[in-house]
Formats: sequence, structure tokens, C-alpha cells
Amino acid sequence: MNLEKIVSVTGMSGLYRVIGNRSNGLIIEDMDSGKRRFAASRQYQFTPLESLAIFTDDGESIELKKVFELMLAAMAETPVIAADVSSDQLFAYFGSILPNYDRDRVHAGDVKKVIKWFTFLHAKGALTSEEAAADEEE
Repeated sequence: MNLEKIVSVTGMSGLYRVIGNRSNGLIIEDMDSGKRRFAASRQYQFTPLESLAIFTDDGESIELKKVFELMLAAMAETPVIAADVSSDQLFAYFGSILPNYDRDRVHAGDVKKVIKWFTFLHAKGALTSEEAAADEEE
């Protein structure tokens, strides 16, 4: 699972793949439509998914990549829920995936984004386990 080139852009919905880097911004490709555009760094903020993490009870955090791997592994027993359900249902699902997440610092909006991103990336085939990716390369 490689989230290195995938970014979230403030003010723009969806996820984007970084195509190129310029001194004043990034050339990004919409992962849904495939359209490319230049996004100036003065106007937008870029958040690579690889740099995101979820707070845990022990004061540490777990990388988003590892959360996605946990969700992928648990899909057979615990199917992913829709992102538009109640907060209680969101937290119940997220607690079944990551029981030690910090309930004070992780908000419903955070869980909703994680579920939306996971669902989108899984539908696009961008989420595969490391072992599967290594098998494909061989």
C-alpha cells in the first residue's frame, strides 16, 4: 500500500495524485476523473496521506497506512460502514478496527474522512497489502 504520492488538498474535494512538483505548487491529477491541473501553494495546502496518523491511548499515534491495512484485513468479518451514519455507529466501527484510538482527540469528522478515503481508494484498487504488491512485482 503506497500512499506516498496521494494528497488531500484544502478547498478541493477528493484525493489527488502528485504528478509533478514546481517551485510554486504541485501538478496534481484528480484520482476520480483523471484530470490534471496546477495547484499553487499560495492558494492551497497539501496534506500527503502518508504523513497522517491517528492518535492512540498510549500517547503515540498509528500511521494512516496501518489503519487502512487493519481495515482491509477486517473487511471479511467487519464490512466497512457508510460514512454518513451516526457518530455512535462511526465510533463503534472504528473501535472494532482500532480499539486503542484516543476517544478524546479523534473526532467523528476524522473517522468519517478515514472511512471515505478508504472506501474510495479500495474502489480504485489503490489499497493492496504489502505482500500482494511484492508478489505482483515478482
